[in-house]
Amino acid sequence: MGHPKSLVDLVEDGAVDAAWTFHGYIPGRFQLPQMVELPGVKAGAEAVSVAHWRINQEYFADSGENDGVELAALFVHGPGHIHLREPVDSLESVKGLKIRIGGGVSVEIGKRLGVTGVNAPATKAYELLAQGVADGIFMQMDYMRVGRYKEVAPYTIKMPHGMYLGSFGMFLSPDFMAGLSEQDQAAIRRVSGEKLSALAGRAWATADDIGEADIRATGSTVVEATEADIAYFEKITEGMDEEWIYKASRRDVDAKSALKAFRQEAENYQPIDL
Repeated sequence: MGHPKSLVDLVEDGAVDAAWTFHGYIPGRFQLPQMVELPGVKAGAEAVSVAHWRINQEYFADSGENDGVELAALFVHGPGHIHLREPVDSLESVKGLKIRIGGGVSVEIGKRLGVTGVNAPATKAYELLAQGVADGIFMQMDYMRVGRYKEVAPYTIKMPHGMYLGSFGMFLSPDFMAGLSEQDQAAIRRVSGEKLSALAGRAWATADDIGEADIRATGSTVVEATEADIAYFEKITEGMDEEWIYKASRRDVDAKSALKAFRQEAENYQPIDL
């Protein structure tokens, strides 16, 4: 039905009843979700997804970013790592390489690593890697198996909690919801929100575990980041929190408090019943 960046507009216009998409495709509209993509949160996809929902409801509900649609869920994919055609000596050694990057905070991570970003949809990434147009890709473990990227980027540097996360939203058309009975509206909302966010995050975490086991079993080399790699990454990403807080504060929200609460929520998360 068109580019993923158009899906929220299609829901808002009533052309489709519901959709989900990556917030990073629409940076002009969605600034606040970048909070959950920032490096520094020590938690998995399910915990971050539920924290994403809870903090949005508490701090961002009146920001206007979701005006015109009903928000059904917020979630993240698993930690993004760097996967390469050829091995490197360290994370610092990726400087100058051509890397396919999706969007959102990962774009800033690429700049700070000094790589040349190759802008292309995930569906084109295999071809770019196979032809040598790109030297590597930023991607979560799941897609290395599903997209068969392991065949063309078999070397991975694995950071303890990844380099970034990717934020997604699920959206419902208000016109669609208004056309349902109150009973049906209530039924949808009972399984949406926090529960749907947790379900999506849990599914992606499981898929990442399967993906990592698969690429290891089929010959990819997964190198755990060294202490030097971690220290280097922490150094180059200094100031990203402050940059986001400055930009997010333009939405008239308490961005600093929201970020602190989000990380506490994610890192103290206890799985919920689904």
